[in-house]
Amino acid sequence: MTGRIESRLAELGITLPQATAPVANYVPSVRTGSQVFVSGQVSNGPDGFIKGKLGADMSIEEGAAAARACGLSLIAQLKAACDGDLDRLVRVVKLVGFVNSTADFTDQPKVINGASDLMVEVFGDAGRHARSAVSAASLPLGVAVEIEAIFEVK
Repeated sequence: MTGRIESRLAELGITLPQATAPVANYVPSVRTGSQVFVSGQVSNGPDGFIKGKLGADMSIEEGAAAARACGLSLIAQLKAACDGDLDRLVRVVKLVGFVNSTADFTDQPKVINGASDLMVEVFGDAGRHARSAVSAASLPLGVAVEIEAIFEVK
């Protein structure tokens, strides 16, 4: 039987990417008690890494799409951490978003909204979360966005 969240993803036409393995000496997620901490997920789409610098060669809309891709990867990692059962989610606790941007770019929150909006779209009120959206002079592999998350699960 398909779970409630899996049904919601299907209704939205969303297919989650595969939860990727780490590329360095860390784990993709850590569960402690009822919390799952998911390591930063970089903007990666079907055609590879989504690269660019906001305020230079990327629009806010393109940045938000990159953040949404990070959000999809966060959900995929959560699913892996919950043994495939997304219905174990109690709530999205916090997102921390890093935006590869120029020194004068100030719309980081609009970019990270791409992931925040996805969490509410998929999880409803349980997707509403605390958040930070900060600038970074550069990000790994030249990606536009990286986001980490904390989830509460049962």
